[in-house]
Amino acid sequence: MTHVVAALIFQGDRFMICQRPPHKKRGLLWEFVGGKVEPGETKEEALIRECREELDITLEVGPLFMAVDHEYPDLHVCLSVFFARIAEGDLVLKEHNDLKWITVSEIPNYDFCPADGPILEALQEREKGCKL
Repeated sequence: MTHVVAALIFQGDRFMICQRPPHKKRGLLWEFVGGKVEPGETKEEALIRECREELDITLEVGPLFMAVDHEYPDLHVCLSVFFARIAEGDLVLKEHNDLKWITVSEIPNYDFCPADGPILEALQEREKGCKL
């Protein structure tokens, strides 16, 4: 099992998604920014490091939004998604193919990595709950 972390970063009613580079597994699918937890790191430390490496930003990591286990043909991941905000830096694409800020209602317009499915569903349910 590989432990992976991701950031759910909102600006107003929009949240950040990143498109994987074409040469990587699951290339050109959309995902939340993040990556693998290295030995000796906390999940929060890993998320801060990954965002610095991939987007040249420093995150302030908030509470856990949710965790998901997903089995890919080549990889079993335990994905922990944290609320986060950009504390410092200007976004620079160092790893990803593209970056977008989308609303929850725009989720169906993008092809996401399968592990993100339950997270996206939870965001949609959360939004429905807010509108009741």
